[in-house]
Amino acid sequence: MGLFFLSGASVAPVATSTLPTYPVTLTAYNAVAEQTDANPFETASGAYSNPEIVAARSQDLADELPFGTIIQITESNISSGDSCGYSVVAPKVGYRVIADTMNARFTNRIDVLLDTKEEYRTMDQGMENAAEVLGICKGMIVRVVGH
Repeated sequence: MGLFFLSGASVAPVATSTLPTYPVTLTAYNAVAEQTDANPFETASGAYSNPEIVAARSQDLADELPFGTIIQITESNISSGDSCGYSVVAPKVGYRVIADTMNARFTNRIDVLLDTKEEYRTMDQGMENAAEVLGICKGMIVRVVGH
């Protein structure tokens, strides 16, 4: 084993860029015709509807979050409200790729694709689909982590 020393060398600080973040409302959907279009297994970008990866963005965010953008979704410090079940489904959200788009009536929103078979026990001991459990989460943070 040997050691190599470089005398007189200095290390320049690495420039760190701030990753863009956006406050959004977070919802979820399933790849079923009632929630998408006639072809629920193909996204607007042409990608396969993978419930572990895909997220849709509202059309007003198309410039900031084009198809192929990798995002991380997290809670903000403010309360998301009573209809938000993010804490329950958070392990299923995490990092996503923007591969779909939402109906024009929605603005400032991210919609994550979740598996139709993923169910959670509710307070009244019934079972609900993960998308229903998530509900509507306002004040969530989307951070761009790649393209």
